[in-house]
Amino acid sequence: MKVFKFKFSKLTTVLIYAGIVLAVAAFGVTLYNVIKGDYMYSDKAIYSIIGFVTMFIVSVLLSVILVSLLCSSYYAVGGDTLKTSFGIIKSKFKISDIERAVLDRTTDKLAVYFKNDTFVMIVVNPEWYENFVSELLKCNPNIEYIINSVKNSPDNQPKK
Repeated sequence: MKVFKFKFSKLTTVLIYAGIVLAVAAFGVTLYNVIKGDYMYSDKAIYSIIGFVTMFIVSVLLSVILVSLLCSSYYAVGGDTLKTSFGIIKSKFKISDIERAVLDRTTDKLAVYFKNDTFVMIVVNPEWYENFVSELLKCNPNIEYIINSVKNSPDNQPKK
């Protein structure tokens, strides 16, 4: 099974790392306040405890989700399946259900279209598009591979 790593934009990568830092900071501040015993001086200590527990859960959950995005976002092609993984969200598609792969050079996007009129945008390094499609074609040679360029784009046809 050939694996192609998901390509995040630079801004998305920075935001993911910033989210991880904020989640760790929130966990640390909450832990500091628990150790310091801030909840003991409150009239309603139960509300403070609920707030601390909630903050621990939210910061840990956010850290797990963001780290899984960085470590476990990929496309895998092999056998008879196309697997997509975006962090904790995973999907499987039958390669036999793929009708065509369309590479649009004007937008530099690759899309895979299925028989049921659905599609998946493939977000990998643009240099890997050809390898990705060739892996799909190894599994199902009946897939139509279309390359739209500026010259053959429907928008460039003369208007009547």
